[in-house]
Amino acid sequence: MKRLYKNTLAMLTGTSLFVIFGVVLVSSLSRYLFNSPIQWSEEVAKYAMIYGTMFGMALCYLEGIHIRFTFLEDMVSAKIRHALHFISDVIALVSGCVLTYSGYIFMMKRGAIQAPGTGIQMYYFQVAMVIGGACLAIAALIRLVEYFQSETLEKGQ
Repeated sequence: MKRLYKNTLAMLTGTSLFVIFGVVLVSSLSRYLFNSPIQWSEEVAKYAMIYGTMFGMALCYLEGIHIRFTFLEDMVSAKIRHALHFISDVIALVSGCVLTYSGYIFMMKRGAIQAPGTGIQMYYFQVAMVIGGACLAIAALIRLVEYFQSETLEKGQ
């Protein structure tokens, strides 16, 4: 399950980066070779970057490669370190739920506004907060399940 979720997040993050690259490349070529800029290119690249950030955030958290300060972890025993990881996973789960809920409220209040460059309603771009929060919550749940599975394995031995 974790591997499938990780691969899905990696593919979505990579796709977002590819969209950014493609849009910026085509926009630059259009602007400098044909003297005809694409009006919506910056907006699409910006929103693809937001989606990529949300997917990448969940992926990095799931894999434990996110930026963190480990000076406290390094000074305590393995048992306390394990408890600190559990607490951080619970905090990430709550944060993911809060991000999902607040993103939903934001999207419902301001989503009907049309994006100036594309003319598309902002719902499609603002839902990235909801998706990112949900992805983070799922990643935290996966890590919490792993925590309890390791606890069960330790007690069984």
